[in-house]
Amino acid sequence: MKRLVILGGGESGTGSAILGKRKGFDVFLSDCGKIAPKYVEMLDANDIAWEDSAHTPEKILNADLVIKSPGIPPTAPLVKALTDKGVPVLSEIEFAGRYTDAKMVCITGSNGKTTTTLLIYHILKKAGLNVGLAGNVGKSMALQVADDPHDVYVIELSSFQLENMYDFKADVAVLLNITPDHMDRYDYKMENYVAAKFRIIRNQTQQDCFIYWQDDPVILEQIRHLQLEQQLLPFAECREEDSHAWVDDRGVVHFDVPGEVWEIPRDKLSLTGLHNLYNSMAAGLSASVLNIRRDTIREALEDFEAVEHRLEFVATVDGVDYINDSKATNVNSTWYALESMNTPAVLILGGKDKGNDYTEIEPLVREKVKAIVCMGKDNAKLLDFFGGKVADIRDTHSLEDAVAACRELASDGDTVLLSPCCASFDLFKSYEDRGEQFKAAVLKMRDGSK
Repeated sequence: MKRLVILGGGESGTGSAILGKRKGFDVFLSDCGKIAPKYVEMLDANDIAWEDSAHTPEKILNADLVIKSPGIPPTAPLVKALTDKGVPVLSEIEFAGRYTDAKMVCITGSNGKTTTTLLIYHILKKAGLNVGLAGNVGKSMALQVADDPHDVYVIELSSFQLENMYDFKADVAVLLNITPDHMDRYDYKMENYVAAKFRIIRNQTQQDCFIYWQDDPVILEQIRHLQLEQQLLPFAECREEDSHAWVDDRGVVHFDVPGEVWEIPRDKLSLTGLHNLYNSMAAGLSASVLNIRRDTIREALEDFEAVEHRLEFVATVDGVDYINDSKATNVNSTWYALESMNTPAVLILGGKDKGNDYTEIEPLVREKVKAIVCMGKDNAKLLDFFGGKVADIRDTHSLEDAVAACRELASDGDTVLLSPCCASFDLFKSYEDRGEQFKAAVLKMRDGSK
């Protein structure tokens, strides 16, 4: 019996352990932190050995196969020891993909992944397909393959997950954009990050589709160096040579897919803003190549509800709109948030810096931001970069102090925008935790002002 070791006891790790058990592996799961009670219950119910609060090398290094959490870097000592021994180290998606022949619709990019993934899932569900949601959203794909298999999976993939995918193949691969992110993970070398993202098209054939943003210079430069045989379906805001989705000068979005051209007025799309136009184009193309009825796609694009923590309206307090964009964990994502602002903004920035270069948002900050509130353990880099570029900049180290500063700085008709540019892990458990705490603070302030 082959020994399967799982590193990380969260959603993907627990799902992988259960699938491994179903497939006859001798399974052991190890997490250096505390495993959540719901996952402990699942592991025990399936008679899977586990440990938490530490890794025991003797129980790990004897593995025949290892599946690691995406958050564990390849430079971690245990991972290096395993690879040095020649032990294969896989991602959950790679492992799960070996036990299903379902169609795979995979989405990656520095920004817009979650919205596009959920939008595609929404379209396919509305079309009546037996579809699963996996990757960074939804339930563990491995657990679904084990206990609730589907005909199609829509999978959001981070660069971390793509690193350990080898034989897996996407039937439809969507690459939304590539801008600097996670540079600390990639030795501060953009080419390493780009290479990780492009693993999404690994193993594709002439029968598969690659959907990408045609105006992204990083994507286009990388494509020039590749010999691609899959079907290429690029999209752009304005029609270009080879565009398969674009907007005409009447504000109509066109989709040109094999055998048909169809359209929808841009003002009918439920999601607004330039970034969401691109997300809607990518989703519409993905559904089209899966032969979903055009009326179903149109209806789904019109009634989809926005993703939580992404430009999410929270409340109006004293005439000031408060917007939760906690999911903006990199500079380009904040660029899109600022691009959508139509009123003077008080911008909350800060968190765990990942090697960010803030020059990309400087013009929009100068144009649209009246004040910046820095919220993090160490705001020195932000204070140094933006000092003198806005009328007021504040240094805060808690959410409560940040919201209080915003209330003082904002006037009737302004917008307070939480769009941090940074990861959340200095003060919060996750970007969701940051967003939830922000919303709670704003609603408490609103209710207290009544």
